[in-house]
Amino acid sequence: MAWRRAQSLGNSANETVNTWASRVDDQTGEVAHRVSRVIVAAVSVLRIPSAIVLFLPLPFILLELLLALNANGGARTFLLVIGLVMAAISLAFGGRRRKIIQAVDDPDKLATELGIMISLSDKVGETRGTLSQLAGGGGWRVFSRLKALWSGTKMTGRWIEGIGDLPRARYFAPPKIGTTVTVTVAALWLIPVSVIVAIFTTIGSIAAAF
Repeated sequence: MAWRRAQSLGNSANETVNTWASRVDDQTGEVAHRVSRVIVAAVSVLRIPSAIVLFLPLPFILLELLLALNANGGARTFLLVIGLVMAAISLAFGGRRRKIIQAVDDPDKLATELGIMISLSDKVGETRGTLSQLAGGGGWRVFSRLKALWSGTKMTGRWIEGIGDLPRARYFAPPKIGTTVTVTVAALWLIPVSVIVAIFTTIGSIAAAF
């Protein structure tokens, strides 16, 4: 029953996307394909670096949590909270990374949704012009530039709600692009922080044992 409901919702979403796609003009479609190529290339460049950012702190987080479980009293609670916060950041980054990789696995579908996203705007020309500025550079710069470009464009709640039905393009527009940048910055900081926390927790555990 649940599977049939999910399938029905998926078919409905596909029909909606197809209907919207038929309203995308040629100029918007051309810009969408250019932007799609830039985004796909950026995600491809970032696959290995982002995997390193994801997996590098994991041993230190695990070590900190294991040591926290062996601690006593208030120190145990404090260390567990720190460990769980670090794990949550890592999990959030891993989840967002996976969704973005899935979003670019079909460049043509991504381009179609980007074109729809532009067309849904109350100011198509402004939105199209904003995205057309996305050229040059690669990797992380694309995501930071996307966030900066969107910050200068006023988007209504109706538009944000509309692009929520676009399973690929929504990750490259507000509010999800801002969340992506924030989570990534947190994940980058997590690397040195997890190392430092693990070192101090280890020293504290050794000192408590004597």
